[in-house]
Amino acid sequence: MYSHLQQMTTIQNNISQLKTELQGTGVSLVAVSKYHTTADIMQAYQAGQRAFGESRVQELCAKHDELPQDIEWHFIGHLQTNKVKYIAPFISLIHAVDTISLLGEIDRQAQRHDRTIPCLLQVHIAQEPTKYGMQPADLIRLLEDGQWRTMTHAHITGIMAMATNTTDTMQIQAEFHTVSQLFQQVRAQYFSQDPTFRTLSMGMTADYPIAISQGSTMVRIGSKIFN
Repeated sequence: MYSHLQQMTTIQNNISQLKTELQGTGVSLVAVSKYHTTADIMQAYQAGQRAFGESRVQELCAKHDELPQDIEWHFIGHLQTNKVKYIAPFISLIHAVDTISLLGEIDRQAQRHDRTIPCLLQVHIAQEPTKYGMQPADLIRLLEDGQWRTMTHAHITGIMAMATNTTDTMQIQAEFHTVSQLFQQVRAQYFSQDPTFRTLSMGMTADYPIAISQGSTMVRIGSKIFN
């Protein structure tokens, strides 16, 4: 029992330290709670954290039903089109939209629930083929095509990316810099009249300080919190 209490306190301390670190930066924190228990999430919640990231629909729905209703749930994994309907009633932000068909399904399901769902377009920048996302040129093509403009309930509010999982900080910095430049270009070209297009979601436990230095406005941190 004592070790469990100690662990719970650790989660609260970790949240507190991160919030202090991010204070005044304008960077928001998503606590990546996938694979962690509702008890662990409640510890983070009690430390003031409200935004949590999940990557499996079934696990997310179960946690949503069990945990406080003022939690802001973010879907941060690869989302299959046929699973959108399960999270559409409550999801706060979908981080990883990588096809126009997925965006279209989000729009349809959001409309069914009379909601507007904010979405981020995922760009593939890492030197790892296993990671999802669009190549920068494909992302531009999607925006240029303009089909997204007809969607009234799926709202593009930014870009998400993951850097290569490497210890080479120069490579990570270069990748984040590329994404940041793409974000600025896209905002100027397609969203100059839309103040809600302001989220650049990049940076995880191993690389979030580099991401912030390159303009990230939202970091997704798991193991540094739930260690």
